[in-house]
Amino acid sequence: MNGADTAWIMTATALVLLMTLPGLALFYGGLVRARNVLSVFMHCYAIACLMSVLWFLLGYSIAFGEGSGGFWGGLGKIGLEGVTADSLTGTLPEIAFFAFQMTFAIITPALIVGAYVERISFGFVMLFSGLWMLLCYAPVVHWIWGGGMLADGGIFGETGVRDFAGGIVVHETAGLAAIILAIFLGARKNQHTPPHSPGLVMIGAAMLWVGWFGFNGGSQLAADGGAAMAITVTHISAAAGSLTWALWERIKFGKSSLVGLVTGTIAGLASITPASGFVGPWEALLIGSVAGLLCQEAVVLIRNKAKIDDTLDVMAVHGVGGIFGTIMIAAFGAGTWTAQLGSLAIVGAYTTIVTVGLILVCRMITPMRVDEDIEVSGLDLAVHGERAYDISS
Repeated sequence: MNGADTAWIMTATALVLLMTLPGLALFYGGLVRARNVLSVFMHCYAIACLMSVLWFLLGYSIAFGEGSGGFWGGLGKIGLEGVTADSLTGTLPEIAFFAFQMTFAIITPALIVGAYVERISFGFVMLFSGLWMLLCYAPVVHWIWGGGMLADGGIFGETGVRDFAGGIVVHETAGLAAIILAIFLGARKNQHTPPHSPGLVMIGAAMLWVGWFGFNGGSQLAADGGAAMAITVTHISAAAGSLTWALWERIKFGKSSLVGLVTGTIAGLASITPASGFVGPWEALLIGSVAGLLCQEAVVLIRNKAKIDDTLDVMAVHGVGGIFGTIMIAAFGAGTWTAQLGSLAIVGAYTTIVTVGLILVCRMITPMRVDEDIEVSGLDLAVHGERAYDISS
């Protein structure tokens, strides 16, 4: 065990949890109507709790167990069977590695929340998210990070896919699941209400930016120069994405918005995520600069051209960003085109099949969408019995 590595990964674990609670909750919560903000908080918080328990019981074993065949890790580590305080993963206590990866299992299904806010039933959210993490996310983790079929020595030969911190594992899977859910749900009754609190959006985005240092820097699994470089390129890409998004807004609409500026931050962060361990500052500047333009145009394509109500643009920002960053790894020569594109295709197809199947099953068990009157009046009071703001008090 290396003490410095261990200390850094425990710190990174806290930073990645900060991304979901409270970062993502505030970011998404500020973007919806005031009458639905608590439902967004509830979704993010409850998903964090459920994923933690399921990762402990089954997810970690599926992702990082020693199953054969390269498809999944098996059930040998159910409930952390055989994992003690003295067990090691590389230079880290395995229990620290487990906790770090648990925070990734939390934020991935939480990202999907942005696609279905303001109209989905809470029971469906919990049932779908839990099954999706176990049946979609955890196997993909094994394929890429757990020594499975897409890793080095797998189906692409000696050099497997390069995905440093989750361009495919996190952002592609979440983005595709999000847009599929949005299609099945259908559009909101009112799609034109502006964000109720751009200030909350900015605070949430700022917390995501800080937490992303643990997300990308922690994926080095060591306290060394590689982690420092990952943090540095992450920051540069985020800054560049923010500026180009705001500039493109100014050119198109004559004004740059705060919500646009911070959405560009997330686009830059999502795009650098898979490449953060393989590129330097100049490549990060390019990736972030393109991401601010690319993801903004993806929003227009999905929302205005395709008419899909992916409410908070999960696919356009996270999905497109993660896919773009994964491709740029090959463009910069840090990975092979065959492995990068092939893995995107395989994971994309698998995610689509599993997501569609789970939607069909889950909606037979619990309603998928709330009643129209609940949607109009807001989910906070009707579903959770609370208000976010009570001016009479």
